[in-house]
Amino acid sequence: MTIDRTPAKQVSKLLRSLGDADAAERAQRFFKTAKGEYGERDKFIGLSVPVIRAHVKQFSELPLDDIIVLLQSPFNEERVFALLSLSNRFTSGDEELQKTIYELFLQHRQHVNNWNLVDSSAAPIVGAYLHGRDKAILYELAVSSIIWERRIAMIAAFYFIRANDFSDALKTAALLRDDTHDLIHKAVGWMLREIGKRDTDAEKKFLKKHYRKMPRTMLRYAIEKFPEHERLAYLAGEI
Repeated sequence: MTIDRTPAKQVSKLLRSLGDADAAERAQRFFKTAKGEYGERDKFIGLSVPVIRAHVKQFSELPLDDIIVLLQSPFNEERVFALLSLSNRFTSGDEELQKTIYELFLQHRQHVNNWNLVDSSAAPIVGAYLHGRDKAILYELAVSSIIWERRIAMIAAFYFIRANDFSDALKTAALLRDDTHDLIHKAVGWMLREIGKRDTDAEKKFLKKHYRKMPRTMLRYAIEKFPEHERLAYLAGEI
């Protein structure tokens, strides 16, 4: 079956017409797109997220096939548009549509390949779908050789955390404790901090077991909201 790509092309043409070359250049640096960096080969138009969100709302009836075309764009902002569209459609959809969107996300997850893309979609799609379901895929992603899949696993758990369900988030954090990538350190520390906002004892129980072996960035993110004397004690290994 031939997919009608006209609506996707219309969205792409509009977004690219709104781009700003200076903003795009700044984004290229911010998202580490130089050779050998985590965002190598990613391209930017130069659009802010609020602008993208406004047009997601404008094209709220865009067919899923066209959203997937945009998800395969070389431009980061077009992939953001696609993921925000999928997230919105998931939230308002029935169970059948949610299953379809979740499966499309997993099928095309190779295009969710920068941290802003993961962070805008993993919780509202993957986490939302898996909540109350078998989470085996979460643990498969957590041990993937692909950094973005590991980050998807951790950030997806944000949905559970918001529902005061910490078990899978803590298990995922433990799996990722010894990860070598800074972006995973930040994600794990962030999610631990979010747990701590809701249940300090749950976070501290995890930290008691793991904090001496956690990468420094991960620990700093996790204890960011602690009182200063407590932060210093954790950093000095004196808890």
